[in-house]
Amino acid sequence: MAFSSPVQTLLVILLFLLHAPPCPASGGGSWSLLLPSIGISAMHMQLLPTDRVVIYDRTDFGISKISLRDGKCRPNSDDCSAHSVEYDVIHNSVRPLMVLTDVWCSSGTLMPDGTLVQTGGTYEGDHVVRVYKSCDNCDWHEIPSGLSQPRWYATNHLLPDGRQIIIGGRQAFNYEFYPKTSATENAPSLPFLVQTNEPNIENNLYPFVFLNTDGHFFIYANDRAILFDYVRNQVVRTYPTIPGGDPRNYPSTGSAVLLPLHIVQGEAADAEVLICGGAPKEAFINANNGKFDRALNTCGRIKISDPNPQWVMETMPLARVMGDMLLLPNGDVLIINGGSAGVAGWELGRDPVLCPVIYRPSNPIGARFEIQNPTTIPRMYHSTAILLRDGRVLVGGSNPHDKYEFGNVLYPTELSLEAFSPAYLDPISSRLRPYIISQRTVIHHGERMFIRFEVSCPVDPKLVSVTMVAPPFNTHSFSMSQRLLILDAGNTTVAVGKSHYEVSVMAPTSVNVAPAGNYILFVVYQDIPSEGIWVCIQ
Repeated sequence: MAFSSPVQTLLVILLFLLHAPPCPASGGGSWSLLLPSIGISAMHMQLLPTDRVVIYDRTDFGISKISLRDGKCRPNSDDCSAHSVEYDVIHNSVRPLMVLTDVWCSSGTLMPDGTLVQTGGTYEGDHVVRVYKSCDNCDWHEIPSGLSQPRWYATNHLLPDGRQIIIGGRQAFNYEFYPKTSATENAPSLPFLVQTNEPNIENNLYPFVFLNTDGHFFIYANDRAILFDYVRNQVVRTYPTIPGGDPRNYPSTGSAVLLPLHIVQGEAADAEVLICGGAPKEAFINANNGKFDRALNTCGRIKISDPNPQWVMETMPLARVMGDMLLLPNGDVLIINGGSAGVAGWELGRDPVLCPVIYRPSNPIGARFEIQNPTTIPRMYHSTAILLRDGRVLVGGSNPHDKYEFGNVLYPTELSLEAFSPAYLDPISSRLRPYIISQRTVIHHGERMFIRFEVSCPVDPKLVSVTMVAPPFNTHSFSMSQRLLILDAGNTTVAVGKSHYEVSVMAPTSVNVAPAGNYILFVVYQDIPSEGIWVCIQ
């Protein structure tokens, strides 16, 4: 959608201000602009154990606003701009990276050794596997035929054995693994993806995938879900259709999380999934005809480990499509980004939702949602968000166009990075904030950990907990391999000096509960988390 005169542009801005849903009384949180431009629009993001973030968009948007290093250009091209960057969280700086093939709408997972393995894309990139290991001079390494099937809009998840599974994608009704165990390893079919595919709409792309505590995968697409044994290629359980039957996956894009897993003596209790937002069944067709339906304002919550699982529906204070759901260190869920009308796709979303919302899973129904303070920057289609080790949330992206568009459009291409600081980072909470003094960085399943920390006020042992967060790969409103463990601390916290304490917790005993790899460990006191430290479960 383009506009030809300054008067029309002004009218568009006024229209946006009138149609951005107002935030009711806000609960808290604050925003800060980190960088006005990183040179590209952050369509995909992954936090690495080096406190750096790999960010990329796509290679055919046109010339970006950041040049490749040392006068380099992409092969067989006059494009000498970067389409991927590494953001250094500590130094608040970016470094351009060279990506060779098109990574548009791809997927990925952080591997146990801290390497990002990213898969697929489109055009010449749909069979490509790309590997990124962070260092001062590292760059992407590409494996041209790393995939057996084209993967575009697929979902990845880390496996208990340290590999990753890649599920679905456009017209890819199957799944595969990386790395392969043999050169002849194929891509088994997954009929569930055929059953959930709608002609000319799909509504089953970027399926929501979570590793259950029994080692099977919960897979949600469109309006339904299965529990899937990927080893035997069998559906173990079919879950009830979500009430209302409206689609929740791309392009009717909602979001989902596996709620925090409570770990007692190394064992996990019930596993629950929360799915929020999306768009009505007719929304995609209507949006393509210029009618932008209101987004869904409902969430569905289900105990996927229950013998007789049933959906429990809740109502969000703000309807939302294209929102992101992130697990915060204290066990809360942050719902952020997106719009309140339309669907995902070029020019198909409307009415930005500027206010994040906090969801508190342990509160009673009716007291779980709290609206937060708003940003001033719309984050629509192709926006992203990830949790940082210091507890802030990094927010970037938004480009609902098939190229870079910076003026005379309803929602210009956004190159900035912001940080949202939840209320637990408010200065008023500083006296309650733990500071981790010592903890081993390598731990083993079932091992007891003794974590020393400092708090400036007297500590009630019953209010101390330890959490571990697996940093996910985020794109298109879904955070792949996202996982948060709440380790039961009981009454184990003891004083070991003035303002110094030690808490004892047991690491999960099973790779099905906590796959080997990198986690951010936090000590939480009265819902106020410490700054996290990187640990590796082996």
